[in-house]
Amino acid sequence: MAENENGAAQAPQLKMNVLTQFVRDMSFENILAQKGSAGNPQPDVQVQVNLDAKKRNADHQFEVAMKLNITAKNKDDGAEMFILEMDYAGVFHVEGVPEDQLHPFLLIECPRMLFPFVRRIVSDVTRDGGFPPLNLETIDFVALYRSELQRRAQEEQPVAN
Repeated sequence: MAENENGAAQAPQLKMNVLTQFVRDMSFENILAQKGSAGNPQPDVQVQVNLDAKKRNADHQFEVAMKLNITAKNKDDGAEMFILEMDYAGVFHVEGVPEDQLHPFLLIECPRMLFPFVRRIVSDVTRDGGFPPLNLETIDFVALYRSELQRRAQEEQPVAN
């Protein structure tokens, strides 16, 4: 820790920059158009989000990936309308985050920075795919992180016979 002019310990300054962001992989399948449709189907949209973070070779650099799997099914008959899969990543320069707080920082704060761009891409792709633009609701990355920790803790518990 650094010291201020009074000699008191001072926490290191937090520094985060988005160095780059990109679509690693994306697939959009318009099933409704392939099968043909009649009427005006009402979509039931399901969104699954997975996050991953890894250290890069450069000092203080991390890659954070947000993987989305979005499906829309007809509310009336459950027939699939479209599937959108996207792997979106950002490279971040992060300094001043204590080691014990780095994992949650990478999987909460970094995805928050990426989310507006992901939302725009999803909206554009669904619109260009022949559907009304899908405007993703804001994702609670803190709740997502906590649920992932709970899931991992349950997997690690031994199964009783």
